[in-house]
Amino acid sequence: MRTVGVEEELLLVDPGSGEPRALSGAVLARVEADDADTDRDVFEKELFGQMLEFATHPQTDMAALGAEIVRCREEAARHAGEIGCAVAALATSPLPVSPTITVNRRYRWLADQYGIATREQLVCGMHVHVAVDSDEEGVAVLDRIRPWLPALLAISGNSPFWQGDDSCYDSYRSRVWDRWPSAGPTELFGSAERYHRLVADMVATGVILDEKMAYFDARLSERYPTVEIRVADVCLRAGTARLLATLARALVETAARQWRSGGEPTDHGVSLLRLAAWQAARTGPRQELLHPLTMRRLPAESVLRGLLDHVADALADAGDLDAAREGLDTLFAQGNGARTQRELLERTGSLREVVAACVRLTQE
Repeated sequence: MRTVGVEEELLLVDPGSGEPRALSGAVLARVEADDADTDRDVFEKELFGQMLEFATHPQTDMAALGAEIVRCREEAARHAGEIGCAVAALATSPLPVSPTITVNRRYRWLADQYGIATREQLVCGMHVHVAVDSDEEGVAVLDRIRPWLPALLAISGNSPFWQGDDSCYDSYRSRVWDRWPSAGPTELFGSAERYHRLVADMVATGVILDEKMAYFDARLSERYPTVEIRVADVCLRAGTARLLATLARALVETAARQWRSGGEPTDHGVSLLRLAAWQAARTGPRQELLHPLTMRRLPAESVLRGLLDHVADALADAGDLDAAREGLDTLFAQGNGARTQRELLERTGSLREVVAACVRLTQE
C-alpha cells in the first residue's frame, strides 16, 4: 500500500477583523515552547508571515490521514489562539492584504528576482506526497496523471476572492501561482534521466534558484521518495482534503499499473493542459470541465465521475472506493470552498463574516 502525506498552508487571520496577520514567527515560537507538543517539526514558516504550513506523517490508511489533518489544523488553531490570532484554510485572503515577506536569504532572493510577482504570492496550497518505488516509476506516473490534475484543482477550488473583490474564479490562487516561470503542467518526460536533465537545465539558466523551484503541478519530491502533486488549493474542509488525497493516491497507483502493463501516456501538449487547468480554475465543479482524454467540454460532474471510474480499481484494492464515492457525493451537494465562500457572502454581505465562518469550518 502506497503511503500518503499531506502539506497544507493555512492563513493566519485576526479573529475580529478577519484580516491576515503576519504572526507565523510568534506561532512557531509558541509551538517550540509547548512542552505538550511532541510534533514540533510538523509546523514550518512559509514565504509570508501571514502563512503557516504543516505536514502530516506518511499514512497508508486514509481515515488516519484525515484524522491527522484535523488534528494538525486543531493544533495550529490552538497555538495561534494563544497569541490572539486564528487560522483559516483559505487559499487566498478574501480581504485586502499587504503581505509581509519572511526574512531569510532565500525569500529575499525571490523578492529581488521576481519583484511584484513574489509580493503577490500570498496564496495557500495543498501538496499531496504519494510514495513511489523509484524515480523511473515516479516519472512514468507524472507522464500519465497530467490530464487528470485539473480535475483535482476543480475539487479543491477555494480562492474566489482577491484583494476584496470576487475574482470570478473558483481557484484564483492557481492563476496567481502560475506567475512563477517554472509553474504549471509539464511535457512528457519519458524517463527519469530526461526529467532530471530538464530540471538541471532550468536551474542552469539562473532564472530559478534551485531544483526546489521546479514548481510543476506534479513533480518528483527533492526530499522524499514520492510524487508530489501540487496543483490544489488548500481545501476549506478537512473532508475535502481527505478526498483529494485519496484520489491522488489512486491516480498514482493507476498510472503505475498502466506503466507496468505497457500502457502509453496520453500525449496532450502543454498548451491544451493549460487550457484544462484554466477551465478548472474558472468554474470548479459547477459547470463544465475539459475531459482529460478528449480535451472537450463536458459537465463537470461527468468528468469527476469519470475520474472516479478511472481509478476505481485502485480505490477498491485500497478499501477506499466507498469513501471516495461518498466524498464526491458530498462535494456535489455542498460544493467546494469557493462555493461556500460565495454563499456566505451572499448571506452575510460581509467578507469579514466570510472569514469568521471559514475559521470555524477549518476545524470541522
